[in-house]
Amino acid sequence: MKIIIIGASGTIGKKVTEALQGKHEIITAGSKSGAFQLDITSPDSIEAFYKRVGPFDALVSTTGSGHFGPLGSTTPADFKKGIESKFLGQVNLVLIGQHYINAKGSFTLTSGILSEDPVVYGVNLGAINGGLNSFVIGAAIELENGIRINAVSPGVVEDSPGYFEYFPGHEPVAMDRVVNAYVKSVLGAITGQVIKVF
Repeated sequence: MKIIIIGASGTIGKKVTEALQGKHEIITAGSKSGAFQLDITSPDSIEAFYKRVGPFDALVSTTGSGHFGPLGSTTPADFKKGIESKFLGQVNLVLIGQHYINAKGSFTLTSGILSEDPVVYGVNLGAINGGLNSFVIGAAIELENGIRINAVSPGVVEDSPGYFEYFPGHEPVAMDRVVNAYVKSVLGAITGQVIKVF
């Protein structure tokens, strides 16, 4: 399989890349690293990326950022940045990518626990994650040619101790469990699922 991993140099992306390398052709991409660079906030950049890469069998996105801060000081501009990056960025990878992916291919997006288990300062990411989950559920019934789509929704991962203080009482999730969720989405047969790893 020819598998694109966007965000391949990130905490989760690196581990997913390692898990899928060897048996598959892996195309790494990111905003500043990887074999290809793209700006997921730009539909033109996404389109150009797909044209360079050519037909593919699976795409995994572990990229996108959101605003993290007090609701009282969050501005519409702050909120919009997250919508344009983690939400619309990943949505546009699918909207544009559906015209380049091979039949029976798959998309795997990344949402997160804040869609249903909020923490202080996390309202932007919670809203984004919830939107991504709903997009996946809705898109699954319309994608053609046997194309599948799922979202992986992890809790705070054990490899990101810098975030632990913002998730009081949350049990850090083992990275191998998170990676297995991506492998299940890419190599399995499910579609329209939010794979929760809490």
